[in-house]
Amino acid sequence: MVTADLMEKLVSLAKRRGYVFQSSEIYGGTGSVWDYGSLGVELKRNVKELWWSSMVHQREDVEGVDASILMHPRVWEASGHVESFTDPLVECTNCHRRFRVDLPKVRDGQCPVCGTKEAFTEPRLFNLMFKTFMGPVEDSSATVYLRPETAQGIFVNFLNIQGTTRQKVPFGIAQIGKAFRNEITPGNFIFRTREFEQAEMQFFVKPGDDEHVFEEWKDLRMQWHLGLGIRPEKLRFHEHGADELAHYCKKAFDIEYEFPFGWKEFEGIHNRTDYDLARHQEYSGKRLEYIDPASNERYIPYVVETSMGVDRTLLVLLADAYREEEVDGEKRVLLALKPKLAPLKAAVFPLVKKDGMPEIAMKMMGDLRSSGIPSFYDQSGAIGRRYRRQDEIGTPWCITVDGQSTEDGTVTVRDRDSLEQERVGGDQVVNWITDRLS
Repeated sequence: MVTADLMEKLVSLAKRRGYVFQSSEIYGGTGSVWDYGSLGVELKRNVKELWWSSMVHQREDVEGVDASILMHPRVWEASGHVESFTDPLVECTNCHRRFRVDLPKVRDGQCPVCGTKEAFTEPRLFNLMFKTFMGPVEDSSATVYLRPETAQGIFVNFLNIQGTTRQKVPFGIAQIGKAFRNEITPGNFIFRTREFEQAEMQFFVKPGDDEHVFEEWKDLRMQWHLGLGIRPEKLRFHEHGADELAHYCKKAFDIEYEFPFGWKEFEGIHNRTDYDLARHQEYSGKRLEYIDPASNERYIPYVVETSMGVDRTLLVLLADAYREEEVDGEKRVLLALKPKLAPLKAAVFPLVKKDGMPEIAMKMMGDLRSSGIPSFYDQSGAIGRRYRRQDEIGTPWCITVDGQSTEDGTVTVRDRDSLEQERVGGDQVVNWITDRLS
């Protein structure tokens, strides 16, 4: 498979099989905004639930929160977004399109759209936050922003969560939620979009403990991604140099994946020091210090952040799972997703539409679904074609009800990756699958 073609193949598969559609497609689409179809929403839910389970449910030192998208505008002044969350842009004097100055063609002096050379204006700063108004009057006093990140909702709730849960530093607060950025040059499918979802955790530590805690979370996050089945050779860390560090960061590492369009970041681990809490204390006038119950010491905690792009992680999983191979002289496309991630866990087929096979298959479907195992029923077309459809969307097991099923109650379970088939008692299929999902 030529990797240069992979993105086109993924976009085609995503639309054809119900993973991702362009938003408002019947109206010509909305630029770099995407809708998740019946399979895409399941994959996304699986990723988020695995993240939440490992980050919150399996730990005693991390609590959850769901902060609002609309926040007091002073939040974004304190965080530095009003002043600093900008991209330098130039405008082509021929086609009047605007571009970020770091695009390769722009750096070379050529317009990426009309091809005109040396026709750019001087760079001007453009704020990436979406601005709107709260209430009936549209003036500066009613200005609010769609949040460009979820982290600030955690920081402003630091004392609320700490006090109500009685957590002691070190502890973390986790959140999954939408964020919005008015990106000038979004692209690469769901990699860079204007509306996206983040899974973030802010871990509050005593100053001086931040460096070793940073290293612990850095290793934990890489191991979590490897646990999703992502190929190790496709993952790496990238440390931010002095010229890359955000203004609030003491240290930062990206977890990068080798996409067809190059190595790109989909999760960041950052040492944010006490920047955020100190700024919110200054701008709100409220004390955000932690009081150590043992020593009675007061301090503003440092923060180690893990910030994962959910949509980018989905693209990592789709790109990494995509396979093309030849089976019995025919091309087979499959998504080799780990079963716990796959949108559908099983597909049930009656071999033919007679002799009681559809009835047995439909009962099995009912058993699977009532047990919380997402499944699909298909009785149309040749059995090989039905297998191929399920391979392409990543379903790990196909269950066929055949003539022997009507005699002894067993069915054939076919494994997506190995293509091996096993006879399993029809009344044992639910347990057979459940055991392999644990």
